Amino acid sequence: MMHVDGIDVRITTVAKTVADCFRYRNTVGTDVAIEALKDAWRRKAASVDELVAAATIDRVTTVMRPYLESLA
Repeated sequence: MMHVDGIDVRITTVAKTVADCFRYRNTVGTDVAIEALKDAWRRKAASVDELVAAATIDRVTTVMRPYLESLA
């Protein structure tokens, strides 16, 4: 946790952030989640193993799997 402007901010990994985008895809939009995944992959900010692990924690593995397979 970091304290920023009087607010506690939780710091996560890139993979966790991508998985969270898929978890909340109905709120942020599927296009945002897919773009986050593509961006993380393009920048090599997260490996497939990290993304799968984060997806498992967020219980979105079945949702993310087709997009991960298309990148690999």
